[in-house]
Amino acid sequence: MQTVSGIADAGMWDGARAVDRVVLDAGDRVRRRIVLTTEGGMKLLLDFAEPIMLRDGDGLVLDDGSIVMVAGQAERLIEVSAKGPADFLRLAWHIGNRHTDIQFMDKSFRIRRDHVLEEMLNGLNAMTTPVDAPFDPEPAAPHGHHHDHDHD
Repeated sequence: MQTVSGIADAGMWDGARAVDRVVLDAGDRVRRRIVLTTEGGMKLLLDFAEPIMLRDGDGLVLDDGSIVMVAGQAERLIEVSAKGPADFLRLAWHIGNRHTDIQFMDKSFRIRRDHVLEEMLNGLNAMTTPVDAPFDPEPAAPHGHHHDHDHD
């Protein structure tokens, strides 16, 4: 079994260097420790101190220096757009208020298919289009309150 020693960020490495590929949905791309099986049957151990979020196009750097590409598995999504910027912000606010994973695109956003959310969005005059595509939601913001300074 090969060990993953690092991550090469999508767009920062030459995908032609990939020796294999592993296809994962968005949920399986947020991990601290997992054994992965590539399309070619190679077993990989990913074992980091903290959970990491893998993106579609990232590379898993192996101990021997080779790289396995991470591919996002197509998921059932809805792409949402609006007539104007203020409408877009309002729609995004409503989705965020429901603590739903969201992926921002250039002029739209994507969420997982959910008939309740789709009905709400359509009621708010959103333009919605069903798509099957890899899902790369925004990483969650850190929770809690941390102090990095000393008190006298």
